[in-house]
Amino acid sequence: MEIHQFFLTLFLILILARILGELFARLNIPSVLGELLAGVLLGASGFNFIQPNDVLKILAEIGIILLLFEVGLETDVQKLKNAGKKSFIVAILGVVFPFVFGVLASLYIFNFSFDIALFVGGTLTATSIGITLRVLKDIHQEQSNIAQIVIGAAVIDDIIGIILLVFIYDYSISKELSFGNTMSVTAMVLSFIIIAPIVAKVLSYLIHKFHGDTLVPGYMPTIIISLIMFFSYVSHAFGAPAILGSFVAGVALSRRFFLPFGSFLQTNEEMVQKVQTAMTPIIQIFTPIFFVMVGLSMDLTVIDFASGHFWIMSGVFILIAVLSKYLGAFFITQKCYQNNSLIGLSMIPRGEVGLIFAEMGRVNGILPNDIYAMLIFVIIVTTVIPPFLLKHYFKFECT
Repeated sequence: MEIHQFFLTLFLILILARILGELFARLNIPSVLGELLAGVLLGASGFNFIQPNDVLKILAEIGIILLLFEVGLETDVQKLKNAGKKSFIVAILGVVFPFVFGVLASLYIFNFSFDIALFVGGTLTATSIGITLRVLKDIHQEQSNIAQIVIGAAVIDDIIGIILLVFIYDYSISKELSFGNTMSVTAMVLSFIIIAPIVAKVLSYLIHKFHGDTLVPGYMPTIIISLIMFFSYVSHAFGAPAILGSFVAGVALSRRFFLPFGSFLQTNEEMVQKVQTAMTPIIQIFTPIFFVMVGLSMDLTVIDFASGHFWIMSGVFILIAVLSKYLGAFFITQKCYQNNSLIGLSMIPRGEVGLIFAEMGRVNGILPNDIYAMLIFVIIVTTVIPPFLLKHYFKFECT
């Protein structure tokens, strides 16, 4: 792509995302859906003005990394800690239920091969943390107890998803179950989770210590973005999702995170406010690119809407995709069942994570076109519907 063409592409993405996001917000619809629609209209499903490319994918990745940093910065670590057990249960069941039911339906209802069944089950396990967290922020519920359970569960879900993807990919290539490689990735991820918060907290202390008005303007955003990118890289190097690194960086900089025997490292209110002031405009520019890219990746042209078999498959797997995530939230105790429902709904969106699973299956010649198209449709439905329901049902939250 020529540079002037890229400028036009970026203009279309940013301006249409902003227009549709504002329009949806005025119609009392989650603005993230406007950004998703912008991607659909600009991509192969709409006017085909823009095709996903490596540069846009990098910008989109920066968008989701910055969004997770912001979430980490605003996370109440004590609430997250208190929600730990509940988050773990929701995450584990939110992976086990969709995977098992997806594989069983593939094998015994539709007679798919075992390879295909694994990729279908893997695709259904995904949860798009970005979609849910953006909705929670839009409706100002990111600090609620429900949000802390969902954040914890979504982060754990992402980690399990990466490990599961390694397991499924290894099997699809070698036709052997490689527990050794899977365990190696698991050990690396756990090591990162233990070590990273300590390192990030020390670095955040140094940022605060050497920050001052005499420094060259732009010190704060430069250092913070550098920290985010470094931890995202290290996270990926450890085999974990890059967004886990940015989340850890945000948590370490938050006013509510402290290390035992390290009270001198505590981040004060003024420091957090400076970080938020410096980073908010940058985050608001990049995060819409991520959601537009999700829309661009949803190619409706591959779907044969006239096929009866397509609708039967889609109906079965949409039912599995929704209920298997939703029911997992009812295995934890909440003040009322409405809160369980909100947690369950929050875990349903698949978004970009499901697309990664499906695309890997297609590229490696494992998923036939009809099954790939069905999965794309399931991902679209489970990405678009939950934000509507979340915004409505949060009115009935038990506080």
